[in-house]
Amino acid sequence: MWKSTPGSDTKPMTTPTSSPNMPTPPRPSLEPARSKEFQGEMAHIGKSVIIRGELSGSEDLYLDGEVEGNISLVDHNLIVGPNGRVRANIIAKDVVVHGKVDGNVEGHDRVELKKSAALSGDISTKRIVIEDGAFFKGAIDIRKEKSEGKREIAAAASAGASHSSSSAQRSLVDAKFEPKI
Repeated sequence: MWKSTPGSDTKPMTTPTSSPNMPTPPRPSLEPARSKEFQGEMAHIGKSVIIRGELSGSEDLYLDGEVEGNISLVDHNLIVGPNGRVRANIIAKDVVVHGKVDGNVEGHDRVELKKSAALSGDISTKRIVIEDGAFFKGAIDIRKEKSEGKREIAAAASAGASHSSSSAQRSLVDAKFEPKI
């Protein structure tokens, strides 16, 4: 047990304030880590912002608020943060979802659903990533790369030419073996 001795100064103990010389430890960021693709200029919509209507822009967007309507960022990226609530159709180059989306998503290059994501709607993209724990209800349309599409059309055209000659042969064979009445 502690006893005060006469002559000792008994001041309440205070926590020292940080002095200008003392470096403060870095605080962890509340925002999800952004990949190198998303580095650079990015607009930020905070979690207290509510937008009703059409949202479009010519820069990348980090959305942590609510949007109801349509989102169009044709040549730019969209990140729906963990607090993001979207009831809209989305068109963007890359779409990363941490929060909740009710609507169709068209990501020209890539769509990524993180483990905290909840998406109800159809997805159309070239590449898709769905992490364990993410909720998804809808259909997925994986589009081919443009160069592969040209090869596919050429292959279909050549197959179509051989198919038309073989179908003519098949009709001749069918005519030979038809039962006569």
